[in-house]
Amino acid sequence: MSSTTRPIEAKKRRRFNLGEFLNAEADGAGRRTYRKGEVVFSQGDPATGVHYLQKGSVRLSVLSRSGKEAVVALLVPGDFFGEGVLAGQSIRIGTATAAMSSTVLTVPKDDMTALIHKEPAFSDRFLSHMLTRNIRIEADLVDQLFNSSEKRLARTLLLLARYGEAHPQRALPRISQETLAEMIGATRSRVNFFMNKFKKLGFIDYNGSLKVNSALLGLVLLD
Repeated sequence: MSSTTRPIEAKKRRRFNLGEFLNAEADGAGRRTYRKGEVVFSQGDPATGVHYLQKGSVRLSVLSRSGKEAVVALLVPGDFFGEGVLAGQSIRIGTATAAMSSTVLTVPKDDMTALIHKEPAFSDRFLSHMLTRNIRIEADLVDQLFNSSEKRLARTLLLLARYGEAHPQRALPRISQETLAEMIGATRSRVNFFMNKFKKLGFIDYNGSLKVNSALLGLVLLD
C-alpha cells in the first residue's frame, strides 16, 4: 500500500464528531448567519430540511387566517426547528425569524434522515431534543389552562434560561416585552407590571440585559 493512500483511508475512517458537526465555527455549506428580523423560513414555504440554531435566537410564530400572529417559541442555541419535514410535512406551518443576529445550520431532509440512521450520537441528540420538546408542549398546555399570567411569565423566563437542564444560562437573549406578552397570552402592560415585580423581589436582574435567578422557581412551584 502506497503512503499516498494512507491519509485518504484514514480520513474515510474518521469518526463522526457530533460537537464538531453542530458547533463548527467556520462557515460552510448549509450554514448561514441571519440579521435581526430576517426570516429563516415563512409560513407556507416548502419544507425541505431541518434547522439547528448555532448562535443567537430565533422566534417561531404562527399567523391565523384572521391575520393574528402568535409567538409559540423563542429558540436558543442548541435547538432544532423545522423538524416536521421528517414526518411528511411538505410546507411550513409557521414562520421562523431571527430575534438577533443568528447562525443557523440547515440539513436537507435526506441528509438528516441518513444522519439519524447512520450516526448513533446524532440520533441520540435529536431524540433527546424531540422528547424534551414533547414534554414542553404538554407542560405549555397545562400552563395555559391552569396557571395565572404571572406564573406563565415566570415559567417562560425559566424555560428561556434553560433551568432544569444540564447547562442553564442566566442571561437571556434580547427579547421584548411585546414578544413575552404574545408568548404567554397577556398584554404588554401586564408583562411590564410583573417584570418590575420580579425585579423588586430579586427574581431577575434587568439592567440592559435580562438575567434570571433561580429564586424565580419558587413562584412557579408555589400552589
